[in-house]
Parts: sequence; C-alpha cells; structure tokens
Amino acid sequence: MGDRIRVTRIRQNRTQESVFLAARISRSAYQAIEAGTADAKVGTLRRIAHTLGVHVTDLLSG
Repeated sequence: MGDRIRVTRIRQNRTQESVFLAARISRSAYQAIEAGTADAKVGTLRRIAHTLGVHVTDLLSG
C-alpha cells in the first residue's frame, strides 16, 4: 500500500508535505505509511485517497 501511495504522489508531482497536510495527518504517520512500516486506519486511508484524487481501492490493489 505504501508503494502505491508513493507512486501516485510522485506521478502527481506532489511532496509528502503537501499530502499529509491536506490529509490532516502527522508527518511521522504519513512517512511510516508510505514507507510501509505502519498500516493506515481506514479513515486515514480515505483522507489520503481523497487528497490524491483516487479511490481507496486504487491504493489497496496493485
């Protein structure tokens, strides 16, 4: 999941900061999710997906 979030973010030419601020999550939580060292709660994943303009399933499925 973290890889898919990172790839989507990079394809949109966005910084981690722009995503975690817009998604209203902490820098450390976002970095851990993107690095794959932490799983996102459903609400957090929904906010990240919304911020990136994709559906949650796009971030869950390869």
